[in-house]
Amino acid sequence: GSLMSPPIFIFIQSRVNVGIVNGTEAKPHSRPYMVSLQKYFKHVCGGFLISDEFVLTAAHCNKEGLTAVVGAHDLKKDKGSIHIRVKSYHIHPDFNFHTLLNDIMLLRKEVEQNKIVKRISIPTQEGDIEADSVCSVAGWGRLGLKGKKSDLLMEVDVKIMNNTELSLQSLICVSSQGDSGGPLVCGDTAVGITSFGDPKACNSRTRPEVYAKISAYLPWIHSIIANVK
Repeated sequence: GSLMSPPIFIFIQSRVNVGIVNGTEAKPHSRPYMVSLQKYFKHVCGGFLISDEFVLTAAHCNKEGLTAVVGAHDLKKDKGSIHIRVKSYHIHPDFNFHTLLNDIMLLRKEVEQNKIVKRISIPTQEGDIEADSVCSVAGWGRLGLKGKKSDLLMEVDVKIMNNTELSLQSLICVSSQGDSGGPLVCGDTAVGITSFGDPKACNSRTRPEVYAKISAYLPWIHSIIANVK
């Protein structure tokens, strides 16, 4: 079938939900790969640079006429940030909006890297992240269940769970709260894309955040990058 055999999700023992809850402000420009995807100058999703030309994000963030804002920290004070129109949208062909399987999308745009605009590495081969690894997530999402969105880039450390213990059925629910599409970063590598969490169970210990596992999609990512000119 179209479902890949390796696990395509990463589960996080959640302290993050619908927003970077209990997070702290990131040091400005310490994550130069972060992208704010905006529509009508409003932040809708996160994303991250994986090359000069491509932003990786979640497929459910797909909206026409998105602008990619790079080099940003405080979305209110645009200093140094650059707004770039997205030239083309590449949604995974097996993306399912109802289950959010294969929730991954590449956006093509043109940007020169500089001190505050740099790509982040993605895995080079398929593989699991070790359970109990401490990784981090960042975004401009909501600061609480009913909170307003943050203008400042926030970050929080998270712990990888053992994927085998979970049934997916209990997890499906959409959280398009602004952090979607941002990267799950372990060491210097983006290993996941924020896909969904349970908006009703903010900070719940039992309901994890779920991330699309980048290493499961490497052939697709490489084929898009190679073929889009």
